[in-house]
Amino acid sequence: MSNTKRIIIVGGVAGGASAAARIRRLSEEAEITMFERGKNISFANCGMPYHIGGDIPNRDNLLVQTPEQMQKRYRIDVRTQCEVKSINRQTKTVTVENLVTHEQFTQNYDALILSPGAEPFIPPTNGVKSSRVLTLRSLEDMDRIKEAVDKSLNQQAVVVGAGYIGLEMTEALVKRGISVTLIELANQIFTPADAEMTAPLLEQLETNGVDLKLGTSITNISEINNSLELTLSNNEKVTAGYVIMSIGVKPEVNLARAAGLKIGSTGGIEVNENMQTNDPNIYAVGDAVEVPHLLNGNKVLLPLAGPANRQGRIAADNIFGRKSIYKSSQGTAICKIFDLAIAMTGLSEKNLKRLGKRYEKIYVHPASHASYYPGSSQITLKLLFDPENGKILGAQAVGADGVDKRLDVLAVAIRAGRTVSDLADQELCYAPPYGSAKDPVNYAGFVASNAISGDMPVCHVEQILSASENQYLLDVRSKAEFQAGTIPNAKNIPLDELRNRISELPKDKEALAFCQVGLRGYLACRIMQQNKIPCRNLTGGYKIYKYYTAANNP
Repeated sequence: MSNTKRIIIVGGVAGGASAAARIRRLSEEAEITMFERGKNISFANCGMPYHIGGDIPNRDNLLVQTPEQMQKRYRIDVRTQCEVKSINRQTKTVTVENLVTHEQFTQNYDALILSPGAEPFIPPTNGVKSSRVLTLRSLEDMDRIKEAVDKSLNQQAVVVGAGYIGLEMTEALVKRGISVTLIELANQIFTPADAEMTAPLLEQLETNGVDLKLGTSITNISEINNSLELTLSNNEKVTAGYVIMSIGVKPEVNLARAAGLKIGSTGGIEVNENMQTNDPNIYAVGDAVEVPHLLNGNKVLLPLAGPANRQGRIAADNIFGRKSIYKSSQGTAICKIFDLAIAMTGLSEKNLKRLGKRYEKIYVHPASHASYYPGSSQITLKLLFDPENGKILGAQAVGADGVDKRLDVLAVAIRAGRTVSDLADQELCYAPPYGSAKDPVNYAGFVASNAISGDMPVCHVEQILSASENQYLLDVRSKAEFQAGTIPNAKNIPLDELRNRISELPKDKEALAFCQVGLRGYLACRIMQQNKIPCRNLTGGYKIYKYYTAANNP
């Protein structure tokens, strides 16, 4: 292919800007034009809540590349405040409107890259078009929210949606001293994760004074005396200075659909592994496209910056004959909520149930680094795996420190098709300030391997709550721990007394043993198994029982 190509890119930010820079690195001769309807082409949209909250004081720090910088360094013709209104695939032209002058013009292309992103989902609620109802997508949106915050520090704010943006915006507003009501239609926050893993986040919200309303929606919005009165689905009334809608996003595909490009079952633009649409001269990248999931091949929408950057690069490679392919997504992500972080990769338990796929799960609660070194904190890690071959299917973790690096290791393990026994063998960095000789990743691998081998048959909270007449609950914690709170109907025999009291346990019933985090329960089961007493250990222990019941009865 000749390098003298006319390439048009629609949209900037992660996908479009990375495609433009890659194209220039591949070809000095290519004519590259980028159309962006906003004023900015490449900015750190993930950093916007942190500017509003004051963690990033300087707005300019969010500008990754300005139009002037892109023009100067990469010789790219950047046209901001210009919106592509239509695509003519037969003549290979786009019609563009200058949003300042409202003039329209056409421009030819040899290859076209669509990077329109995703737009906030706004429910059709009465009153939702009020100027006090805000969303966060662009820097201009951020400026409007920051102005509202600066002017209304004495007013309450309502955040609708407890996903990534909703939780980050809630934290940002609380940091600014604003009272926040957080409204979520689902019965849990951070719905990509499994409910019990979000229980520590509920504690964080409560500790920081957030008024959380789960299973609730807004049915009406009225403007009254320079504020908003919200009517909720439970008939409650809430007054707020402004509302931030963060229910979620949907791929922006109107331009693609009007051009006759295929839209997939998820609502995203359909592309092949080269990021090519059904028109070989048109590529699409970023939040607007659907991609296959690594673990099951099902098409998914994953609006994440990392995949968008890689997709932009891959589209550019293929335009110039380099056969780069996008090797699917696995949904690796992390979210900060006050002093905690929650991260996940691969499939969640609810995904696996929906798919009807066999799985097993274990929980561990290791320290973020050697517990004798100051500053250690506990991580709760959930590992999902195939009970037959041990292949890792997914992982989630929550904690104050060290969550990101553990989930990164597990994300690489999933990408490489590794098993839980491989985790036990991983050689990872260790020094007391950074980790433990048995890293949390190793620890999870040991526990999962024991569950598969039968050395530690596991049970789960759901089974504890529905125990049959042929089972009994055995709390092997200390007497003081037992008296401070236990699972209803549990018998207490502390682990250190178990060998001397083994005769108290029936051999014709199965013991469902538990301790605080799972280790003593495991040791108790090893003792009982070797005394011919059927036993399973509650993985994650009483701590997971508390998380499960808190998340399912918020």
